[in-house]
Amino acid sequence: MSAYVDNETSITGRGSKLINGTISATNKTHEVMVCYSPNMITTSGIWQGDNPLDFSLPLFILQLTIIVLITRFLVFILKPLRQPRIIAEIIGGVVLGPSVLGRSKRFAESVFPLRSVMVLETMANVGLLYFLFLVGVEMDLTMIKRTGKKAVTIAISSLILPFIIGACYAIILMKMEEEEGDIKKTPEQTKIFFLFSGVTLSVTAFPVLARILAELKLLSTELGRVAMSAALVNDILAWILLGLGIALAENNKVTLASLGVILSTIAFVIFCIFVIRPAIGWIIRRTPEGESFNEFYLSLILTGVMVCGFITDTIGTHSIFGAFVYGLVIPNGPLGTALIEKLEDFVSGLLLPLFFAMSGLRTNVAEVGGAQWGYAFFTLTLATLGKVCGTLLVCLYYKMQMSEGLTLGLLLNTKGLIEMIVLNVGRDQQVITESAFAILVLMTVLMTSIIMPIVNEFYRPARRYMPYKRRTLQTSNPNSELRILACIHTPRNVPTIINLLEASHPTKKSPITVYALHLVELTGRASAMLIVHNTRKSGRPAQNRTQAQSDHIINAFENYEQHMGGISVQPLTAISPYSTMHEDICNVSEDKRVAFILLPFHKQQTVDGGMEATNPAFRTVNQNVLANAPCSVGILVDRGLGGTARVVSSHTTHHIAVLFFGGPDDREALSYAWRMSEHPDVHLTVLRFLAGENAVEPAILANENSDIRILNIITDSEREKQRDEEFISEFRLKNVNVESIVYSEKVVNNGEETVAVIRSMDNIYDLYIIGRGQGMISPLTAGLTDWSECPELGAIGDLLSSSDFAATVSVLVVQQYVSNGLAGSLESPIQQQDDQNINQWTQRGQAVSHGGGGEVQLGNMHQRGTTGNGW
Repeated sequence: MSAYVDNETSITGRGSKLINGTISATNKTHEVMVCYSPNMITTSGIWQGDNPLDFSLPLFILQLTIIVLITRFLVFILKPLRQPRIIAEIIGGVVLGPSVLGRSKRFAESVFPLRSVMVLETMANVGLLYFLFLVGVEMDLTMIKRTGKKAVTIAISSLILPFIIGACYAIILMKMEEEEGDIKKTPEQTKIFFLFSGVTLSVTAFPVLARILAELKLLSTELGRVAMSAALVNDILAWILLGLGIALAENNKVTLASLGVILSTIAFVIFCIFVIRPAIGWIIRRTPEGESFNEFYLSLILTGVMVCGFITDTIGTHSIFGAFVYGLVIPNGPLGTALIEKLEDFVSGLLLPLFFAMSGLRTNVAEVGGAQWGYAFFTLTLATLGKVCGTLLVCLYYKMQMSEGLTLGLLLNTKGLIEMIVLNVGRDQQVITESAFAILVLMTVLMTSIIMPIVNEFYRPARRYMPYKRRTLQTSNPNSELRILACIHTPRNVPTIINLLEASHPTKKSPITVYALHLVELTGRASAMLIVHNTRKSGRPAQNRTQAQSDHIINAFENYEQHMGGISVQPLTAISPYSTMHEDICNVSEDKRVAFILLPFHKQQTVDGGMEATNPAFRTVNQNVLANAPCSVGILVDRGLGGTARVVSSHTTHHIAVLFFGGPDDREALSYAWRMSEHPDVHLTVLRFLAGENAVEPAILANENSDIRILNIITDSEREKQRDEEFISEFRLKNVNVESIVYSEKVVNNGEETVAVIRSMDNIYDLYIIGRGQGMISPLTAGLTDWSECPELGAIGDLLSSSDFAATVSVLVVQQYVSNGLAGSLESPIQQQDDQNINQWTQRGQAVSHGGGGEVQLGNMHQRGTTGNGW
């Protein structure tokens, strides 16, 4: 077979032509003949005297291996500099191209000869085709609707000024090329070059920005949500401009043919929406929920990527546009997840680097003159500032902080795949010259590479702890609003959490605001996200299982809110990987200024009363929240608080027990129980454990060489004991005549006696509230930690929640927030007063005497039991 072209092309040109592996010019018009030799694909082996590099398949395998290894090495090298993977992939191509290794003629002719370009480009475009399909599948267009006009306005304002600057730069670049003797462009080519240059400098790379925001821990913030929505709008506008540019570039002039291309493209989009999407919806409905999709359907859908690419290429639009639109019409849900799981690693890890490497192979830095570099950096600076200024003005109009506006403007300068596609299409259509292509590629790389370090240095959310002091229940005003973040893993967590909130006694005088956060693992999406729910239209079915669960949770909390006074509920959904889910929880806590985070335990009760783990990842999430929370945290071990799977009525009686050993966590636990005791149907029992004469202080058993450590332990222990006495005294004096509160004390000497007392308690309680005891060393729990299965619950919490514990009672383990310096040394008023008067402290209230049997009666408060360990 043979074909002819009108121009001679280089290694980087589109459609390079071959004659048995060599290029030859047949006449002065530079016509080139192409011949295909079927025996040049696979080799017979080196033992037959064949050189593998003379055959297309082994050469392609070697090229692919080298590209993947080089890009992976650069990803590893650039990771400490916090660079996106696309930067490493483009730089890898530049290194392999004529700018670095390609300067060696032997390397270029052996590893990347001219005859191999057709195979490389074909495979690169196949990879690009499927990657753009995946990008379309991952995109959630409803994000724009949720964010509203703000995102659209910011996207358009950030696009206009850089687009104008890019178009002006195209004029300068063309004049410089004409002066250097390059072929002068026609007026039609000039207009198209304006369009391509403007798009390159103005658009935002949505997938790259998503990964940058995830690494900067900004995805769950308001800034991250606005950035993602604006980038999505920006990306869609870029695709429209790219489609227009391709339609014009294919014909090199504006004619009726161009109009036909545009109209055909619009018809294709309409076909995808009204024919392909319903067909895929039919496939989804035929697959029962929870079951895997039929392999035939998946193969049919993946074949559709090629078909759509062929259609758009046939009508005059690039094939990737068809794949992208086809991906957009795939509904979010299990089908998208299944497609991504099958394709993402292979396409993103193996085929896509070929496309970026080809872009680098086409980039020859040596062709760029000094003056061109100067204009390029000047234009790059102007375009960056133009996007920042355009974004900042709109942000100030919407009354956002200036620092957030500047950060958002910088983030929207992120470049990536769409820009590289624009440049490659423009170069293939001979709208962009070799030198202009090299400059714009390097400008894209430079602009993207500087964004993350600048934003990381300029905008650090970790530094800006909100100056609120009510981070604990103990320091919260009982007559003011209490904000609680209730985290939910599954709908099964909902009844007990609602019952606990009801027992917390929300009233108009002391209201409770609950942020119900449904935690969902990130699958089948480009990035994590936080969804703020409004009331969904009734009758509209859920699209997938996750949305059905969210609807169930939202309906339960809305029903509770309608039937109870003094409580308001804001449903949220956080979609993120388990490894970073705690960051979403902590960020929401910080943004909403909550005082208490309520977490479900990672185990649930079985029919026989035992405890089994539902998902080990939930345990890691809980541990990370305990380590990083900006407020107090409670882990709820659900054993059916209220004894029913539905919300309890307001007349259900709760019996709650607090086991008090001392320390900030126990004071926080008692503070919460104290608030609950205001409920007329709550009976509270407080059992305080005191150390007997034979108790051995663990601090004395410390390393003899650690004198300073021992001194610190003793000092901290004495200080905490003083705070405990003051808090208990205040509690008993204010509740001395309250009949629903029972207070008693037990004297024990070691962990065994503590366990015996707990096991002997009456089996009438619905809920135990205890402190985690983090950082406290007590002889009363000595040895119990050696048996702990779940250290995040503390020694006593682990005991009460274990499967071998006789009572099946719900347990709430509380950890009090302690300032670590990040919050600006925020201490509670009680702590400040204690620190000032530590040497002058005197115990308030009535004297406490330890009588026989270890029980005392304080004031008029009630006690149960008379002798021994019984109550």
